[in-house]
Amino acid sequence: MDIVERLTQFGLTRHEAVIYLTLLSDGDLNGYEVAKATGISRSNTYTSLASLVEKGGAFVIEEATIRYTPVPIDEFCENKIRKLQESKADLIRTIPSKRTLVEGYITIKGEVNILNKLRNMILEAKERVYISVPNPILDLIVPDIEQAIHRGIKMVIITNGTFSLDGSIIYIADQLLQQIRLIADSTNVLTGDINNGEHSTCLYSQKQNLVDLFKDSMKNEIKLIEIMKGNKNL
Repeated sequence: MDIVERLTQFGLTRHEAVIYLTLLSDGDLNGYEVAKATGISRSNTYTSLASLVEKGGAFVIEEATIRYTPVPIDEFCENKIRKLQESKADLIRTIPSKRTLVEGYITIKGEVNILNKLRNMILEAKERVYISVPNPILDLIVPDIEQAIHRGIKMVIITNGTFSLDGSIIYIADQLLQQIRLIADSTNVLTGDINNGEHSTCLYSQKQNLVDLFKDSMKNEIKLIEIMKGNKNL
């Protein structure tokens, strides 16, 4: 993902992002200079500059010729994140109470959506998490796991390759793990494939029979790892 694409995640259009980057690199500029430096038409440049100021990406320097100066990137990002946090708090406070979750089987598609669900299950766990996940995926969620451990969550991890993390119980499987499995608080489970990009598919459920099935499966996997480890030590 390039810098312009990342800036669009903070609410800027592509034109605004390009102009913001130009201001950051070239310093204070007037509208004509911005248009010349970016190749964006003058009409679109002035429209985008006004919008960039409104969105908190630039300040106006009032001189004989109006110039624009960029808000530092860390300040700009922090302001956006702070605003989102405030909006999140307002939404949580005012949104209608959620209805009882249907005990069904929910299909989650796409690697990004699956990773988000994986992270949220870990962060929302109240007591314990059992997770079996390939090492490359595990590396992506280490910060979430560390945060859960810091909250006192029991963390049991099955993975392949080399991995260590203070505060967790780790079992290293010899074979490459093909799927992810996560059980949180013995109440909800996520399982499926996450190595196929947007075509990745996982199943999420709170059905107790499925949770119990995967608990038994992971217990058996742990026993097998311990047996194999014991044989190697003979």
